[in-house]
Amino acid sequence: MNIRNICFISIFVAMIATVSQLAIPLPGGVPITLQTFIIPLAGVVLGSKRGAIAAFIYVLLGAIGVPVFAGFTGGPGSILGPRGGFILSYPFMAFVVGFGADTEKRLFLVIGLIVGTIINLSMGMFHFAFVTDNTLQNAFFVAVAPFILIEAIKMVFVFILGLKMREILIKLVH
Repeated sequence: MNIRNICFISIFVAMIATVSQLAIPLPGGVPITLQTFIIPLAGVVLGSKRGAIAAFIYVLLGAIGVPVFAGFTGGPGSILGPRGGFILSYPFMAFVVGFGADTEKRLFLVIGLIVGTIINLSMGMFHFAFVTDNTLQNAFFVAVAPFILIEAIKMVFVFILGLKMREILIKLVH
């Protein structure tokens, strides 16, 4: 790990924490945020390992109480609450998307984006169902269904922007 990688990871941690505050609350308790835009973007731009490290540091900061989660919240209660599954999925999401980007084949990036989003929504749904004592069906309609179209749109933009940012970063580094 060199200084350049530490700086790139830090920039993405700051970006994730910043966009987390742009939240649109929904009645079910899971807000619409841009975390699920920046997390996969970190995977595309930084690659699987560095993207996952950035997401992990973000989750760790929030878990120890730094108010980086939506609504300037943080602490174990955020992880153990209804939204915790989404938060805990971020390093996995970044890794899978980054793995797809690391292959440098666009089809694998698309697959990585889809699988990463499924991981995020699935972990969020299962955790939500468990914590709120809901059925999986109810959890799906509250914590997943409202986000499917939004996440699909985000992934299109991540694909386009991420590839361009990765290309620029590679030119800067070499």
